[in-house]
Amino acid sequence: MNRPKTGAQVIGCVQVKGGAGRSTLATNLAGELSKVGRTVLIDCDMPQGTSSSWVALRQETDRTAVEGDTAADHRELVDKVQAWRDQAEFIVLDGPPRIAELTKAILLLADLTLVPVGASLPELWATTDVLTLIDQASKVRQVNARIVWTRYRPRTKLAQALTEQATELRLPILKSAMGLRIAYVEALGAGLTGAEMADATTRTELKALVTEIRRIIR
Repeated sequence: MNRPKTGAQVIGCVQVKGGAGRSTLATNLAGELSKVGRTVLIDCDMPQGTSSSWVALRQETDRTAVEGDTAADHRELVDKVQAWRDQAEFIVLDGPPRIAELTKAILLLADLTLVPVGASLPELWATTDVLTLIDQASKVRQVNARIVWTRYRPRTKLAQALTEQATELRLPILKSAMGLRIAYVEALGAGLTGAEMADATTRTELKALVTEIRRIIR
């Protein structure tokens, strides 16, 4: 699978373990990137459709619009990304919480793949399955994948233990993280981003994350 070299910047969010914050990451990125340029969020976790539901809710608000789409399988995803590439500035892909051809396709299509890991050792251990998929995809093209901490609580013993074990996974870790904040939960159910809630700490945190990601994909 060859990814076109021009057009929108594609950011994938993949994690084979459910509940790691994949859709939370994808929706927050899409919402914040839409303030910079035309953004489409493609939901690859159907019929669950968390991201699709968030897009529908957002379109009812007065916030910047995020366009939504879905992909039922890897072939449809390739077609959708190609169709949107010349129309949007950013394409965010929300992958399924399992090992699937869709997950492999995201790794091959994305300029940057983000692997959200919740603040628990079992979620970190489950990420080894993602590494296998990355190794497979790397035989086709170079894969740029990074870990993103979610529900993160810095300056705790658990955070230190997670960081130490994560270094063994051979994946770079973003300096920015998404903390354990109610703002993200409330935002997901309201079609908003954490930065759009009345929470200065979350706004600062999310701004740092988006800035770091944009710096990587430039």
